[in-house]
Amino acid sequence: MDPKLGRMASALLALLLLLLGGMSSPSSPHAGLVEKVFRYMDLHQDEFVQRLKEWVAIESDSVQPVPRLRQELFRMMALVAEELRRLGASVDLKDLGSQQLPDGQTLPIPPVILAELGNEPGKPTVCFYGHLDVQPATQADGWLTDPYTLTEVDGKLYGRGATDNKGPVLAWINAMSAFRALEEDLPVNIKVIIEGMEEAGSVALEELVKREKDRFFSSVDYIVISDNLWLSQRRPALIYGTRGNSYFAVEVTCRDQDFHSGTFGGILHEPMADLVALLGSLTDSAGHILIPGIYDQVAPLTEEEKDLYGAIDLELEEYRNSSRVKKFLFNTKEEILMHLWRYPSLSIHGIEGAFDEPGTKTVIPGRVIGKFSIRLVPHMNTSVVEKQVQQHLQYIFSQRNSSNQMDVSMVLGLHPWIADIKDHQYLAAKRAIKTVFGTEPDMIRDGSTIPIAKIFQDIIQKSVLMLPLGAVDDGEHSQNEKINRWNYIEGSKLFAAFFLEVAQLHE
Repeated sequence: MDPKLGRMASALLALLLLLLGGMSSPSSPHAGLVEKVFRYMDLHQDEFVQRLKEWVAIESDSVQPVPRLRQELFRMMALVAEELRRLGASVDLKDLGSQQLPDGQTLPIPPVILAELGNEPGKPTVCFYGHLDVQPATQADGWLTDPYTLTEVDGKLYGRGATDNKGPVLAWINAMSAFRALEEDLPVNIKVIIEGMEEAGSVALEELVKREKDRFFSSVDYIVISDNLWLSQRRPALIYGTRGNSYFAVEVTCRDQDFHSGTFGGILHEPMADLVALLGSLTDSAGHILIPGIYDQVAPLTEEEKDLYGAIDLELEEYRNSSRVKKFLFNTKEEILMHLWRYPSLSIHGIEGAFDEPGTKTVIPGRVIGKFSIRLVPHMNTSVVEKQVQQHLQYIFSQRNSSNQMDVSMVLGLHPWIADIKDHQYLAAKRAIKTVFGTEPDMIRDGSTIPIAKIFQDIIQKSVLMLPLGAVDDGEHSQNEKINRWNYIEGSKLFAAFFLEVAQLHE
């Protein structure tokens, strides 16, 4: 063949593969396989949706500690274990024992699934983490449909757990099953760890990860979590950081019962007045935290990081309207995103012991507890923050010369997590996103706390990637939770493309 004609034919073939959804690079050796896998998924998407419907139908609520729901959780774990076995995976159901509840009752903890598919020495091993438990939901809460019956309306698949986290777990399984159905070799070794207690604090999971560090996780090269959302409805995202959380209780006590304000008002240091002054000393009207030293540990902003915020697709007016907020504290996209993700925030959550019902009860509470939390960012340390908060509140309280007793305690301390976006699997994920969606992803952080990412990073000491599938309006934990059919099916393709890109980069 004439070399010139050969080059023309190659160029036409590359263009065709690109239009058909080939790999991000026209010269990729996997382009034909990607096209084949994607076509299979398009043809079998109704089966994928039906499987999600079966999963959503199981009321795997881990938050309400009742025997019936624990049985549902065990049923859920058994169903998924069997699904993985059908794919040829070896599955180990790890017994985590029982959970002692505050009221004295004991409930069994659902087992954690450790599964493995493929163990070829020349291939990278990718480990996926997901959870199968859900938040409570009833139609009486304001759902338009039965939350445990997956219902499709205008391409939206409504149901509890659809996006958090049953849909993404199934998308991973869909990707594995497509290779199996086409009798194609999986390009990577796959391991999965799936739990049933994430919504209740991942009971006993950290201890399991420590025990399995040199066994199940010993061969793992990369860890993938898909338990969050994009920042927009149509543009994919990669998440490279989350904030931590220090939750505090500040208690002010005069005595162990309330007072009548007509009998005692005017002659006491009232606990509520002390508490309001303490809570009011934490932030100013612009949301700036007033605790001395609190910003000292915050990682400095680099030019490279600053550029990431500028590239993110966020329409401020649309964001404000969808949030139903009259005005934000900041006026630019960059300022809003940085204060959501890379600067600490302090939120006051409530007061225990105060009169909070309708009516005009004239009571002076004898003991009140204020609750607030600080979202932590790199490189803030929970123990340092705890000391700073205690010193600040003790100083404010001392200035009031109150005869009451004040105690401060940190009841929760979760560290922030951040990844290196130059790691191989972030590059692989960006290429896979370009293949499936034809665009570069938003590189974002998550302002909430996902402790498992930090646990994996610290214990297994491997790269952790957050690869979300859901859109910003999916309503996780809320009424009418959904995942779009498009996100679910294209997300299944994304995982398949990701397998191939990881294998190619690993070579």
